[in-house]
Amino acid sequence: MAEYYWLLVSSALVFMMQAGFLCLESGRIRSKNSINVAAKNISDFIISTTLFWLFGFGVMFGDSVSGLFGVSDFFFNDQHTPWEISFFLFQMMFCGTAATLTSGAVAERMTFIGYLAITVVLSAIIYPIVGHWAWSGVYPSEGPQGWLEALGFIDFAGSTVVHSVGGWVALAAIIIIGPRMGRFEEGIRLPPGNNLPLSALGTLLIWFGWIGFNGGSTLALNDDVPVIILNTFISAAWGALIAAGINYFRDGYIEVGFVLNGTIAGLVGITASCHVVSPGASVIIGAVSGVVVYFGSVLMERWRLDDALDVVPAHLFAGIWGTLSVALFGQTDKIDNGLGFLEQLGVQALGIVVIGFYCFVVGYACMWC
Repeated sequence: MAEYYWLLVSSALVFMMQAGFLCLESGRIRSKNSINVAAKNISDFIISTTLFWLFGFGVMFGDSVSGLFGVSDFFFNDQHTPWEISFFLFQMMFCGTAATLTSGAVAERMTFIGYLAITVVLSAIIYPIVGHWAWSGVYPSEGPQGWLEALGFIDFAGSTVVHSVGGWVALAAIIIIGPRMGRFEEGIRLPPGNNLPLSALGTLLIWFGWIGFNGGSTLALNDDVPVIILNTFISAAWGALIAAGINYFRDGYIEVGFVLNGTIAGLVGITASCHVVSPGASVIIGAVSGVVVYFGSVLMERWRLDDALDVVPAHLFAGIWGTLSVALFGQTDKIDNGLGFLEQLGVQALGIVVIGFYCFVVGYACMWC
């Protein structure tokens, strides 16, 4: 059991993040819409879990066709080893996390059925394909590694593969659906939320779940796990500290939303590189994540893009920064893939651009149709 029990524990921790997102989103929107948001959160996890079992896992980790997609391990069953089943459960939780991000961005202005349709698209044809490009080599199967992974692209636990993917789809949805009534009308200010203590609880649950999100991505309880968790917590704390500090010095007060989103941005930012950076670098990564989420929120408002929970700044923008941080702060001896600094930075940028283009175009086209 020793070889896979950490994966099972981590799966449970990542599942806890679903409760965190439900609390965070339900508390940050108006009370009249809280039931709708909660229903979307639990429903998207049910849909993503079903699709991931049917064929998502096979596309993501099955026998590879030219490093583009997998073609085996559909209808995942008990003929696999206990470690493989544990790995499947862990990855199922990741798929659910990617799927739930769009819910917060489009809160209060999307039909229930329409939202489920987006979840189907993301869980079926966006997340598994992108995951195969970057991660297929971590699971034993026939064929080459995913093509991005083969080039040396590193995204340890999903700054781009999970969070930016969800962020790109959320951005596409925001653009197509448009803002809430009165969102950008002069003299009208929508309330920041109906239950901010519930949102704060949700953020803490997400933070707690991130122990499994990052720590579990080692796929075994080894000597790397303690420093990964340390880096994760340091980055989250500095993300919140800097976002709240900028908010105070620019606006004269601290808005709780920036504390919550700064925490999440710090978590997202460190997720790609937490296994190859030092705690000192984690401070910088988290601090810059706090800057990114604050000014990202300002830009979204200036562009008149109505992101109800600032999902795009916290997950997409911070995810991009986190993925670049692998090259900027990663220790060469830990990365150990033969690439120099500029080569690694180029591969990281390539991964961001290609994954972003694929997610946005497919998501936008499907939603437009």
